[in-house]
Amino acid sequence: MWPQDWPPEAAWQNESVTNSELPASTRRVAAWLAAAGHPEPIVMLPVTGRTAADAAAALGVELGQIAKSIVFRRSADEMAILVVAAGDRRVDEAKVSALVGPIGRADADYVKTHTGFSIGGVCPVAHTGDVVVLIDAQLFRFGQIWAAAGHPHAVFALSPDQLQALTGAPVADIS
Repeated sequence: MWPQDWPPEAAWQNESVTNSELPASTRRVAAWLAAAGHPEPIVMLPVTGRTAADAAAALGVELGQIAKSIVFRRSADEMAILVVAAGDRRVDEAKVSALVGPIGRADADYVKTHTGFSIGGVCPVAHTGDVVVLIDAQLFRFGQIWAAAGHPHAVFALSPDQLQALTGAPVADIS
């Protein structure tokens, strides 16, 4: 059923969509957010939000309001490092390395194994493994941002302060 048959028409028209109609990874995010008391619903986009530009266009927001999640592999211990950055900024790997030690790129299998999400739908919360999260200070230029919710069509709104509270992650200049 994915992704050709997604989303059901009701999802995009803000009609009631049951959790059973959501992808499993998005249901996991929805349950995590509900348990954390996050008030904003998950929105299913009619087009893929695999890139920040795609998500911004679908939502009608500025590119920088998309909280893109980029996963790196820390060289010393293979720990997953997830950087949440503004969609209009490029992550500076040297700045990230200065904070967490040497890093390298993570391939799709590594990302899925360590976060539980596929590239294009990596959420900043509800990971299935241990992940170190860093938040780029550039996200704080906006009152509202949008993050992936476990699937390339799924996003949710939050403020940068809510992102920091939900993740417990430090904020740094990393773009």
